Amino acid sequence: MIPGSFTYHKPQSISEASALLASLGDEARPLAGGHSLIPMMKLRMATPQHLVDLGGIAGLKGVTVENGTLVIGAMTTQAELIASDLIKAQAPILIETSLMIADPQVRSCGTIGGNVANGDPGNDMPAVMMALGASYRLAGPGGAERTVAARDFYQGAYFTDLQPGEILVAVVAPNPPRGHGYAYEKMKRKIGDYATAAAAVILTRRNGVIADCAITLTNVGETALVAEEAARAVIGSALDPATLKRATAAAEAIASPATDGRGTAAYRTKVAGVMVARALRRAFDRAANA
Repeated sequence: MIPGSFTYHKPQSISEASALLASLGDEARPLAGGHSLIPMMKLRMATPQHLVDLGGIAGLKGVTVENGTLVIGAMTTQAELIASDLIKAQAPILIETSLMIADPQVRSCGTIGGNVANGDPGNDMPAVMMALGASYRLAGPGGAERTVAARDFYQGAYFTDLQPGEILVAVVAPNPPRGHGYAYEKMKRKIGDYATAAAAVILTRRNGVIADCAITLTNVGETALVAEEAARAVIGSALDPATLKRATAAAEAIASPATDGRGTAAYRTKVAGVMVARALRRAFDRAANA
């Protein structure tokens, strides 16, 4: 289908973009890479009267380090994340995840900000950011700024903590401990598809056992989910089969996927457990070899 008619705006600054979004209200949507919004517009699931293109704003791209913490501009593409030496050194799970998003053509245009900001439960990066303990820098009208933890940002499918006129301008990701293990496991029907279910794991290992762990899930709820009980189940263990079984069951217990073209709710819940088990094993092995 063809999207409905709209007015196109291309502001040159964050303040101009915020002012436009604030004044146009619910009739306007920000445009980053467009890979979530444009398909929804084609299906008439989204019918904004105004598109505010963020592509002309200087300073929204790039990866830097501030006080030892990664700061990623919202318009940085997945392809740029994959090529970044800073990301490789400090948060390699972002590269692993980026390589599972769609295909090279999409990754060359799709942005980190677009992936995390619109609240699509099928997007991969929100769960990874929650596992990393990342935060989002938001800029609003009149120069107002605030920072929101990724775990507090998502309120429901396509509903986030963004206020009228606010734009997500950067992702701030603390460095995982040296020698940490990580993994993102994703089951999908075909290249370019959203996950049937996926899981992110960040853990540290000390004296052969897991000292700290974060587990998050993708596309098995209205938002990315934090599997706190599953993470607690593995702490202090060497990831023996009984512990892995308990963690898998705890992750499955919080999953509530819909039955859709990717499978029944029961099937997708089981897939989530399988993804958690795979991610835990790989992260545990990586921590041993780090």
